[in-house]
Amino acid sequence: MVLGKSFYAKLLILRQALLGLQQYVIDPEREYTNIAEYLNGTILKIGANSNTYINVMDIREESIEETKGYLATKISKLIGFFNLIFGQINEEEKGILEEKIIECYKEKGITFDDETLYKKSTGEKIHIKPIFKETSDMPILEDLYETLKKDKKTAKFYTKLMPFVKGSLSFFNNHTNVELNNKLIIADVYDLGEENLKFGMYLFTELFWDKIKQNRNEKKSIYLDEAWRLIGVTSNKDVASFIYKIFKTIRKYGGSAVAITQDVSDLFSLNDGVYGKSILNNSSIKSFFSMEDENINILAGFTNLTEKEKTDYAYAMQSAA
Repeated sequence: MVLGKSFYAKLLILRQALLGLQQYVIDPEREYTNIAEYLNGTILKIGANSNTYINVMDIREESIEETKGYLATKISKLIGFFNLIFGQINEEEKGILEEKIIECYKEKGITFDDETLYKKSTGEKIHIKPIFKETSDMPILEDLYETLKKDKKTAKFYTKLMPFVKGSLSFFNNHTNVELNNKLIIADVYDLGEENLKFGMYLFTELFWDKIKQNRNEKKSIYLDEAWRLIGVTSNKDVASFIYKIFKTIRKYGGSAVAITQDVSDLFSLNDGVYGKSILNNSSIKSFFSMEDENINILAGFTNLTEKEKTDYAYAMQSAA
């Protein structure tokens, strides 16, 4: 029997389910539906025919970073997401976009003052513990779209954002309506299609990352299947840096991250492979299955493969043929 990447990932999921770990899976190819049903997991689908919505503009209580406030943290993530939509933007454009994002949140009463993320007590209703604002209190993409429309300098941005607000991808333009209260959550982004998978993958990765940080004492794992879409040539440095950060810091939150890809070369196709190499170096366990000679040579360029290991991988490929 030849062990494949998805089969191996499912074995890991089964094993960790037995250990009671919280698990989050990004599923671009709809390969994990059966295991989710077997383990009574939750399947979240996003697409034109789905009733599941995630608001990319949400600021969540667990999203706070150690060195940044809520809005500053959110802006850095949004810049990555919008880079996927707008294409690589220069520093001037990034500054203008950030200004409009800040303006959009300000219209909802949210500023760099973290206190603005908490609801104030009104009348006789006094909260002993401050209550964090809900998704209904957050802007959605349409709010940003309307903000961008007011300025000729951002015509490029609101034109490219239009499909996400008024077109075929308008399911991104909704308030979040899901609860993550299951031990196994599968994010099914298959319905997005080849061109739009990266948007859904980033959306759920950010959501899951916030949930992972919520409780450092709870063991959890995140699986990024087809990870090259977020750190490969079709991505950008802001997104790739975010994914690298997950692999670098997830252990301090009691978690582990698993990157899965079919073609090794895809992992090293952005910025001369710097992000793929960084993720590889921050992975304590590396599992390689049968590979073509080309991929063996590429991998050797980023790792310390011995000649024997190169031969073993090549032999495994011949045995599988």
